[in-house]
Amino acid sequence: MTNAPGTRPPLVSHVSVGVTDLSRAGVFYDAVMAVLGARRILEHGVGIGYGRAFPEFWAAQPHDGKRAAPGNGAHICFNASDPATVVAFHEAGLAAGGLDDGRPGPRPEYAPGYYAAFLRDPDGNKVEAMCWIAPPAAT
Repeated sequence: MTNAPGTRPPLVSHVSVGVTDLSRAGVFYDAVMAVLGARRILEHGVGIGYGRAFPEFWAAQPHDGKRAAPGNGAHICFNASDPATVVAFHEAGLAAGGLDDGRPGPRPEYAPGYYAAFLRDPDGNKVEAMCWIAPPAAT
């Protein structure tokens, strides 16, 4: 993929999380990625790549062959178009075997107008969907 003249590529090419059961991870990420307008782009024996035009996010078995384990404090945040999409992301993830790690809602402690939901995938990786909403009017 090339960029238009004078533009720079996105800062991040792709992100991946380690998973222990690729089939189970596929069920979870198929559900939450579809809500965000992404799909399976590539898959091979050890990983599934998701994105809109190219694989921006991977669920893959660790390259070192060891058991996958989430990092303490590490998480991935996906952009959502609006609060309804954040809610749908959370619901799809719960229905596909994920665990609630923060119900959809405003997060004023992060920033005014920050609206998000958090999930743990079946391997414990923390994933978030967020969008910006109008912050409440000052009183």
